[in-house]
Amino acid sequence: MLFASSAHQASVPIAVHLDHATDPEHLELALSLAEQGIAFDSIMVDASHAETDMENISIAQPYVERARKLRIPVEVELGRLEGGEAGLRMISDAKLTDPKKAEAFMKGQVTSLEKYTIGNLHGSYLQPPNFRQHILKELHRTFQDHILLCLHGTDELPDEIFVECIRNGVSKINVNSWARDPYTRTLGESLFVKGFPEAQEAAMEAFARVCERFFALFGSAGKA
Repeated sequence: MLFASSAHQASVPIAVHLDHATDPEHLELALSLAEQGIAFDSIMVDASHAETDMENISIAQPYVERARKLRIPVEVELGRLEGGEAGLRMISDAKLTDPKKAEAFMKGQVTSLEKYTIGNLHGSYLQPPNFRQHILKELHRTFQDHILLCLHGTDELPDEIFVECIRNGVSKINVNSWARDPYTRTLGESLFVKGFPEAQEAAMEAFARVCERFFALFGSAGKA
């Protein structure tokens, strides 16, 4: 967890999030470290692979309760995103989020974040994205600012969908591959003509340019 300590010592606020923790051993390790004072700033307990919403809830519940005692915000996924990306199970049977079930699960919880399914998917969209914004609006009406809504599955989305999702209540947006892919591409290309330090610097600049564009698009520039 040296990276967490380094992040927290940075000159700007940085949160270290454990995303898509699906395996019990990973969740156990994260919570055990937190009990020793070495904590992630937030954890996603991903039980979306469960057969039913009730099974999803029963898997997530014990981890949510432990994290609550440690004052660690927890993200859960109600519904199931289709697709797959690095480190994730491939999912072929998406389930849209049911706002009523989401409300029932969140009632009485201190779970702070919810990942939802409204037609978004992990990986590339083979067809134009069809986001059911009415689900997002209903979730936001239900939870207001008590539960923050998280958008996954953003690869190749047009800017207008990001803006609409933010307008309808999204507070956290995952853009991993948007920045990671230019970083790795620039690093690989630069290594043919530069030394490693210079190549890494070029890759970091490519990464930063993407982040700066999203800061502006999401309305978060200058708010750290």
